[in-house]
Amino acid sequence: MTRTILDIHILQTVPPSNLNRDDTGTPKTAVYGGKTRARVSSQAWKRATRQAFSELLDPSELGVRTKRVAEVVAERMAALDPSVSPEDALKLAADTVETATGSKMTVPKRNAKDADAAPESSYLMFLSRRQLDALAALAIEGGAEGGPAALKTFFQNKENKARARQAVDTRHSVDIALFGRMVANSTDLNVDAAVQVAHALSVHAVEIESDYYTAVDDRNADDEMGAGMIGSVDFNSATLYRYAAVDVDRLRENLGSVDEAGSAEPIRRAVTAFLEGFVSSLPTGKINTFGNHTLPAAVVVKLRTRRPISFVAAFERPVGVGEEGGFVRKSCDRLAAYVPGLERAYGLTDTGQSWVLRFGEETEALAALGTEVALPELLDAVGSAVAARLEVKEVEEAGESAQPVATA
Repeated sequence: MTRTILDIHILQTVPPSNLNRDDTGTPKTAVYGGKTRARVSSQAWKRATRQAFSELLDPSELGVRTKRVAEVVAERMAALDPSVSPEDALKLAADTVETATGSKMTVPKRNAKDADAAPESSYLMFLSRRQLDALAALAIEGGAEGGPAALKTFFQNKENKARARQAVDTRHSVDIALFGRMVANSTDLNVDAAVQVAHALSVHAVEIESDYYTAVDDRNADDEMGAGMIGSVDFNSATLYRYAAVDVDRLRENLGSVDEAGSAEPIRRAVTAFLEGFVSSLPTGKINTFGNHTLPAAVVVKLRTRRPISFVAAFERPVGVGEEGGFVRKSCDRLAAYVPGLERAYGLTDTGQSWVLRFGEETEALAALGTEVALPELLDAVGSAVAARLEVKEVEEAGESAQPVATA
């Protein structure tokens, strides 16, 4: 059975900026091809993409990642049953989360003197809103009338304890299904990510520059010289190659193959939301300082049937500056020459569909890599192609399950 893999390749130029800095405040870098490159970590762009989901998906389809999960469940309990006191709600919520996830809920040391402080998990927990609602309902069912003591008895029943575990291991949100989840105390609740995001690398060598700045005190008299504050901030500018791969089959497993109506619409919506969010998002490091709001010069999307393939090796040898300056034209030329050669060598020329979103004459070389589309058309085309693949897979699996088992 063929796989369904979505590869996303992006060339994006960013002016002086500090999108993603290290512990010293310097933009992150990496050595690739023997040269220092600008780097933006995969974590930074995944967070930017996940934040973009707030405008692309309904809140009910998204999760909450927090240590304060007891507070979140208690808030939902208050909405379901206002008669439960806030104090009892927090205790019931914490006990239910502990039972469901195995995570110890304790009041952090910073709040140890606050008698009303809410207990927290020792690590970030990622739960969907539907999972949080299920936990709140269980907490009310087991302890609303008898409080924490009654809830303890409630969870001594193996079936009720299993229900708590099931509440956090089903009905995953889109962001959990895409980016995965780790539950340190209960590895069986882990969710393998359907998305892989590479560290963005500049296609050329870079040098870190430094901006020395001063700030003047507004209350200084005219004869008072000097600054009220001085400092410096490091930055660089780069044309970045960005890459991500979506394993649609893994996403299907994480979300469930179809919704209640028998439609693959939730999976299609998740794929297109990730595609749009990844293409258009930007990490916000030092964004107020540099105002480096840009969009990609070119996006190449490929739907594959076997495995994901990055084209970063096209830039192992750094791209040089064009005759009139800039790196985009030579980057596009390099990519346009590299991709067909790679695909011919490995017999990948007829295994999927390709689309190209681009603008400007510098990107003309990429037009041959796929069907040219604007962003709305790209989202529609990719969503339709993914849905069609899923429908075929549903039919194939139904046929396989209907086959009689051979006997000796």
